[in-house]
Amino acid sequence: MLDKHEGRFRNRAYLALPVLELLMDERHCGPSADRMSTMLMSDVVRFEIKAAGGSREGPSRGRPDPATLDTRLRHALRFVTQGPGRPDAGDLPSRAAHTPLSRLEALVNHLPRPPATDAWRWFDVTVQPVYVLHDEYFFIRVLQTREMLFTATVADMKAAIGALRAGRLDDAAERIEHAVSMFERAAALFRVAATMRAEQFSAFRQYTQGADAIQSAQYERFASLCGVPPVRRPRSAAFTSAPALRAEAEDPGHDTVTQAYLDLRGEGGFDRTQWNLLDAALSRLEARHQRWKSAHRGLAARVLGDA
Repeated sequence: MLDKHEGRFRNRAYLALPVLELLMDERHCGPSADRMSTMLMSDVVRFEIKAAGGSREGPSRGRPDPATLDTRLRHALRFVTQGPGRPDAGDLPSRAAHTPLSRLEALVNHLPRPPATDAWRWFDVTVQPVYVLHDEYFFIRVLQTREMLFTATVADMKAAIGALRAGRLDDAAERIEHAVSMFERAAALFRVAATMRAEQFSAFRQYTQGADAIQSAQYERFASLCGVPPVRRPRSAAFTSAPALRAEAEDPGHDTVTQAYLDLRGEGGFDRTQWNLLDAALSRLEARHQRWKSAHRGLAARVLGDA
């Protein structure tokens, strides 16, 4: 499943994205990208609870201390309870540190889990750590969750472009608003990721592609659907490591929300209320996007330091 280039694993293979995409295939009634993100984060909670309860994972792998575990579980559970297919919040403890282990283990039964089918047996092998430290498992799941959320925003942008080209402003605004909610969930992931120990990240990131190990082709795809990227951007590492993405961005027929919006504005028509609704949605999306980027830079600086 994993491949190496210049001694490092490519992110798409490292995150087992081809397998996750097959599991989400609509032809087989697969879950939405957002629902998949909830299942992935639920798996983080299961993994951490089992490790705390004395799983076969040895202590030499560096399990988190109780305070770190409490914070990690609290934010992971919050993410799960705010997603589709979420459990009843009353079934979940507000804090892990003062909750008996038996209560935490019972919690596992209330978490969303993959369907009990032959195909979904592959879900368990979609996390393949390349090193021996505890935090890599949850970190892979966090990155996969982020990719699922950006997969949803890509679908939103494509649908918004189609709606604008068809002159359906209300539909375009609805898809933009959904993308806003996906960025809100993506921002919540930073609280979970912030519990990763920097020394553990430094140990395993040397085997992954990219200095911060968090390059996202789906994020770049989202950005290119919003507007044509600067000339220098398709030469960035995220683009050069994904030829298909670069080809999409440089295709003469590549459409964007910006161009579709400007073309429709130029045609006239529609009342001010409809335009205001769409403009407000676009403003909220850009505001959430900028907040996400700022939080991303802050987390990267804290974890990477001067590396």
